[in-house]
Amino acid sequence: MRAFLAIPLYRTVFEKYRGGVLPPSAALERDFVSLGVAEKQKERARQVFERSAEQAGFFESGRNRLVMPAVAIKQEGTAPVVEEEKSDPKKGGGGGGFGDHDALIIGLFRKLPQPAAEWSEEDRLKWLQTAADIFDLVYEGDCGGFIISPARAERSPRPRDH
Repeated sequence: MRAFLAIPLYRTVFEKYRGGVLPPSAALERDFVSLGVAEKQKERARQVFERSAEQAGFFESGRNRLVMPAVAIKQEGTAPVVEEEKSDPKKGGGGGGFGDHDALIIGLFRKLPQPAAEWSEEDRLKWLQTAADIFDLVYEGDCGGFIISPARAERSPRPRDH
């Protein structure tokens, strides 16, 4: 949801039609052009927008309405309370013990396999490279040219705990 609203075009369209009825495809495409989308790309931009809105949960009230998805928040000793999630694209939140970390970091850590699961070296490298890229995007400062690479000076077999 935050990723969807982080895109300026999508945020502008969401704010314009928030809770209301979306216009027909042709009118929405005209809006996109007025917001800077190239005439030749307007149909594709609308299609991607609609797929992104669907994936982010903005069409839960129907494909003709953009509605902020609700998030269930469980308070100790009570039934879950449904609240509208805040739409600050710089904050993560979303529970799971991650506090106010960026949504990209939360998603990254949720992709970690269970501790006893099989995890190939290739998949570990992909995860680590993704982590380095996200940290570079989210945090200020230089990480000193950190590179994720399969090259190792020496390999020694490690006994696995079972």
